[in-house]
Amino acid sequence: MSDARTPAQEATLTVGEHDPELDKRLEDGLDAFNAAATGNAEHTEFSVRVTDADGELVGGLSAQVWGGLCGIHLLWVREDCRAGGWGTKLLRAAEEEAVRRGCDRATVSSYTFQAPGFYQRQGYVEVGRVPGVPGGHEDVYLYKELKG
Repeated sequence: MSDARTPAQEATLTVGEHDPELDKRLEDGLDAFNAAATGNAEHTEFSVRVTDADGELVGGLSAQVWGGLCGIHLLWVREDCRAGGWGTKLLRAAEEEAVRRGCDRATVSSYTFQAPGFYQRQGYVEVGRVPGVPGGHEDVYLYKELKG
């Protein structure tokens, strides 16, 4: 029986501030793992942006596409522009782009104090909640089948 230690047994655990380089390594490692497990390595990201006449950001959306699923990460509209329908326009543009990229479904999460009702009015269906968000709120997960 050997007493040889593996590299992992000699490893050092550290906790620190946000580390963008670590994030990139983790993403690369998980992407490789996911591709091997599913046979689907294609993973792309895209964004939708609205600017005003002065070039200032009105709102935007970021999303990723993987295996026919569009995951909406962020959607935000500047407060003075929120009654102008920009959230709906951003979401529709993203869904159209997702379909163009081969997606047939989309997911998003929204805290109860944000906009789950907005997504439900756009045809998204609640599929789960996670309690414990500060202030007694929850994280709501929503899903929608996209039509091409």
